[in-house]
Amino acid sequence: MPTVGVKRDLLFKALGRTYTDEEFDELCFEFGLELDEITSEKEIISREQGGSKASGASDVILYKIDVPANRYDLLCLEGLVRGLQVFKNKLEAPRYRRILNNERRTAAVRPHAVAAVLRNITFTQERYDSFIELQDKLHQNVCRKRSLVAIGTHDLDTVSGPFTYTAKPPGDIRFKPLNQTKEYTAAQLMSLYKTDSHLKHFLHIIEDKPAYPVIYDSNGVVLSMPPIINGDHSKISLNTKNVFVECTATDLTKAKIVLDMMVTMFSEYCSQPFTVEEAEVVYPDGKTCKYPVTYLLPSSCSVEPTEKIAQLLTKMCLRSEVTGVGDEIQVEIPPTRSDVIHACDIMEDAAMAYGFNNIPYTTPGTYTVANQFPLNKLTELLRQDLAAAGFTEALTFALCSKEDISDKLGKKISETRAVHIANPKTAEFQVARTTLLPGLLKTIAANRKMPLPLKLFEISDVVLKDETKDVGARNSRRFCAAYYNKSPGFEVIHGLLDRTMQLLAVKAARGDGYHIQASDDSTFFPGRCAEIFFRGKSVGRLGVLHPDVLGRFELAMPCSALEMDVEPFL
Repeated sequence: MPTVGVKRDLLFKALGRTYTDEEFDELCFEFGLELDEITSEKEIISREQGGSKASGASDVILYKIDVPANRYDLLCLEGLVRGLQVFKNKLEAPRYRRILNNERRTAAVRPHAVAAVLRNITFTQERYDSFIELQDKLHQNVCRKRSLVAIGTHDLDTVSGPFTYTAKPPGDIRFKPLNQTKEYTAAQLMSLYKTDSHLKHFLHIIEDKPAYPVIYDSNGVVLSMPPIINGDHSKISLNTKNVFVECTATDLTKAKIVLDMMVTMFSEYCSQPFTVEEAEVVYPDGKTCKYPVTYLLPSSCSVEPTEKIAQLLTKMCLRSEVTGVGDEIQVEIPPTRSDVIHACDIMEDAAMAYGFNNIPYTTPGTYTVANQFPLNKLTELLRQDLAAAGFTEALTFALCSKEDISDKLGKKISETRAVHIANPKTAEFQVARTTLLPGLLKTIAANRKMPLPLKLFEISDVVLKDETKDVGARNSRRFCAAYYNKSPGFEVIHGLLDRTMQLLAVKAARGDGYHIQASDDSTFFPGRCAEIFFRGKSVGRLGVLHPDVLGRFELAMPCSALEMDVEPFL
């Protein structure tokens, strides 16, 4: 959970009253927060850097409060006070406005919408129940509990097109929701459903937004307020003949998949079975798209024997035919099979149709002997010899906080080429590590009571952004070592570098060997940092860590460190 620090006196002044620590702790608990720590700037500096560094620091009391990861509105004093005031009924919930083109407003909450129509469908009680059940199941899995996609189904005969997907402040939206007897504003609905066992789990998706998404028909009738609830006016029943299906989403690909699932599963009950009426979506920039996009995606693959494989695939609802060009067959991928993205997926279906148990056991025509991946073999060999050199191996987390690889090391996060986690569950795991050093320093900090010196090393992967890779990032195998003692011990780390190079059979020489030269790096003490070169290319750095860096990791003694790439030595 993210932690926000606020000055106690300012907080109490904004709240309009003074609390004891116990009273405020109880208020936080009632509001779903946690008062994690009561401290001060002076106490923090004293703990991290020593008492001498804290002499001029402030004694103002700070409250460290843990807030939910999805409540960004509580990450500052203003938002926290506003939330608590509303919670205590001392302030009316504010209304937010954004003066933008209506259709464009939804980009801030749920930017995509797709739709289709099931025309002249016939429902029975069993079909209707199945229809609703499928909708709920899709919401739970591919829709990720409506966070990615929300499905709305409506009786088309009760509303009039065209439909407008827009967003408005909660107080400006008023309609009668599904299975209710009177109208509510969107703000009132959010309060109403806080005790609803089913809908309360979805409120967090939009409740802190200044504008809520809403779908109107041409007469101003509300069809739905996605992803929370549909309007009662257009609810479907056993007598519904024409069903309008709309999906609003943050992920357009998932929206297309969900729409396809809903309409294909029940199109067989239409007067013309397995037909779906398309809907045209007009975007704010004038661009138009028709959904569902297509119903047959052609694909081709080479197989042997072609006739038999084509028959097997057709059995799996992948209509196939021999093209007559070599051993190639043409396969039609229906919209129900969003999982088919490669020829191997097609062949898996063929194997399933054939029967895995019917595949005969055969002796491979070629004998092969498994071999260890060269990089892993080199890593294992280095681990043994580094341990023999007196260093203890550490295994740290591959994820860390942004501060660990930037602020704490005296660097800017924009310079780190870090891969960020889109929805981190905790502040400790926000990015993939770009260096092994923070992990070792945290390990040393957690073992400060152990006898000195502390000599640690780790050989693991870091993750770096790389636009040349198809996934936009790559792994890089690194070696990192740290020496923590009453004296910096630069000679120990330098000696470890020489020993490592000796193990790698690399000579200390310019050109084809390795050498070091003075360098500047904000992580290291000025004049105590060197860059490592191998065959003329930089592969790492070693030196004495800057005192500010040590202080940020709660270390009070000197430390030398070495970090370099392993892969260039393969």
